[in-house]
Amino acid sequence: MTDAELAAALAEAAGQLLLQVRASGLIGGKTLGRAGDATANQFLIHALREQRPDDGLLSEEEKDSADRLARSRVWIIDPVDGTREYGEHRTDWAVHVGLALNGVASVGAVALPGLDLVLRTDRPQRVPPGNTRPRMLVSRTRPAAEAVAVADALGAELVGMGSAGAKAMAVVRGEADIYLHTGGQFEWDSCAPVAVAAAHGLHVSRADGSPLVYNRPDLYVPDLLICRPEWANRVLESMRVLTSQTYEASS
Repeated sequence: MTDAELAAALAEAAGQLLLQVRASGLIGGKTLGRAGDATANQFLIHALREQRPDDGLLSEEEKDSADRLARSRVWIIDPVDGTREYGEHRTDWAVHVGLALNGVASVGAVALPGLDLVLRTDRPQRVPPGNTRPRMLVSRTRPAAEAVAVADALGAELVGMGSAGAKAMAVVRGEADIYLHTGGQFEWDSCAPVAVAAAHGLHVSRADGSPLVYNRPDLYVPDLLICRPEWANRVLESMRVLTSQTYEASS
């Protein structure tokens, strides 16, 4: 089984487990989210250690180990991306199984169990045509001020959505054109989505255009841009202007 096949199989199976836990109806809300996280994490951790014992491993729900820093192959997983949405019985949550090769998000799969979809790096599909007026994805509960300002500059329509994986895959699926996040995330929030988006020909970078690097000692990722290639330069230029204005106002 190839790495991409393994990522897809694990993401799909974990998603099915999560749906079963939720369908039981025995728990709900935050308790459901915690139970789902724990269940999916245990499955993914045990499966990866069985299938790829020599690789490094990083999970949101597992204690981190510096051992991964010496590995060129590191699996980076998020058992439930969008725990709140999962607990609220929404569809905008995801399972992330990504593989970073020498710090680059290279292989992976993102499952959207609520939509019965798995998007993967080894089966890229043609991204549908863009929208006449660009659609920019932001957090449905706390949209970042920078993203709102860039949307205003581009004349973009703001679309609120839950998890990072759901947002990134909405661009892959043609439901939106731009996903700009400036509120900070961690490596497991974006590794698999970035790998899948790049495999589908989308632009992926930091908000200043610099490359995204994974398997670092500091897991914090301050910002992220996933968008259709034709919008990348305009979004990055808008961010440069905004950053410059913010700097001048504070000095």
